[in-house]
Amino acid sequence: MGRLELGVSVRHERSVALHQFHEGALRVLRPYYLDDSGQVCYVVVNPGGAYLGADLFLIDVEVGDSASLLLATQSATKVYRTPGSFAEQRMSVRLGEGARLELMPDQLIAYREASYRQRTSVTLRPSSSLVMAEVVTPGWSPDGAAFRYEEVRLRNEVWVDAAGSDPQLLALDNLLIRPPLGDVTGLGFMEGYSHLGSLVVVDPRVDQALADELHLLTADHHALTGISLTRTVSGTTGLVLRSLSNSTDELNRLLRSCTDLLRHRWFGQGPLNLRKH
Repeated sequence: MGRLELGVSVRHERSVALHQFHEGALRVLRPYYLDDSGQVCYVVVNPGGAYLGADLFLIDVEVGDSASLLLATQSATKVYRTPGSFAEQRMSVRLGEGARLELMPDQLIAYREASYRQRTSVTLRPSSSLVMAEVVTPGWSPDGAAFRYEEVRLRNEVWVDAAGSDPQLLALDNLLIRPPLGDVTGLGFMEGYSHLGSLVVVDPRVDQALADELHLLTADHHALTGISLTRTVSGTTGLVLRSLSNSTDELNRLLRSCTDLLRHRWFGQGPLNLRKH
């Protein structure tokens, strides 16, 4: 079990944490800065090392007006056997005017007889910028066979809070991976692939031209990839990229190539190179 709260604002042209709280098996390491952009990087740590049955992890993140946060994890999220009940993570995110969040966790690994649910709810302003990446990897069972986990559910909700109106739903990305018994490697279940990568981007600069460019960028990787655009709400649009592969490293490289392009074009930053302490 664990709970984490983090609130980031701008002070003296750098983003800093004004509110930080943790209890149980979640905490963050000391912040650091990868460049001179003012973006602050925090790394989430689970000292317990894994999620187990009936574990519940609550994460609350708020990025204030014009602030910028890069949130990563120290290592892969490992979900072991969950007899009796699933492990669950719930994340709530709020972004202010001109705020930016890059959510770049290490891969999620679901092991034998694991059941995991993850729900992320984001409320942002039309001028906010959001990038969320995720890689799901099957752990190996003692007999050497993959896909022995029970299920993985990932649900992302993105709401746009425009001045003078109630928040409107921009995107609902609901993913359920439930491996069937027996042969799970053929068509009809992840098209014969074993690993899944996702990228959610919301920004006023998202359009069909960007989606096409990212799709061309993914063509250089050994993965099957598709991209969909959301509707436009109050001048901001989102895209969802989904990619299937047989390699965690390949999916990480694919997603990183996309996020590095956005970092350079929109914010003048170099490729992401996390230094985890």
